[in-house]
Amino acid sequence: MTTNPAPQQSVATAQRLNDAIIRLRARLRTESGQHATGLTPTQLGVLASVVREGPVTAARLAALERVSAQSIAQSLAVLKAAGLVHSAPDERDGRKKLMSADASATELIDKLLTGRASFLARAIDQLVAPDERADVEKAIELLERFATAELNGGGI
Repeated sequence: MTTNPAPQQSVATAQRLNDAIIRLRARLRTESGQHATGLTPTQLGVLASVVREGPVTAARLAALERVSAQSIAQSLAVLKAAGLVHSAPDERDGRKKLMSADASATELIDKLLTGRASFLARAIDQLVAPDERADVEKAIELLERFATAELNGGGI
């Protein structure tokens, strides 16, 4: 019985991609100073969404972050206790609460994003040859497609 090598190659490529993304995310956390914040990656992701989208409901945050309402509630509790976010009643629907970022949260997220971008810019400048720049752009396009893909099947 012969097997098709393409699926095996796709799995190996997928694993290499996953490993590279994990290593790069860890490096970006280190380079940006994220570890010094005392917040988890999930909490920082929620905070960045509040900064970017706010005022925003917890339900909208859960959808944006692709996590459960319970997970959002836990992250928001930590962020509120740290004084990074606050809630206010929705003027259009008093049953809802809108989350907004404190100015310190905006500064923190800006600092982290600047640190990440600075590291990546230096890496591109020092490691990517001019004739490889188009390859980097193509890789970014592919990663953006992966991030927004709606695929059938799969999952664990």
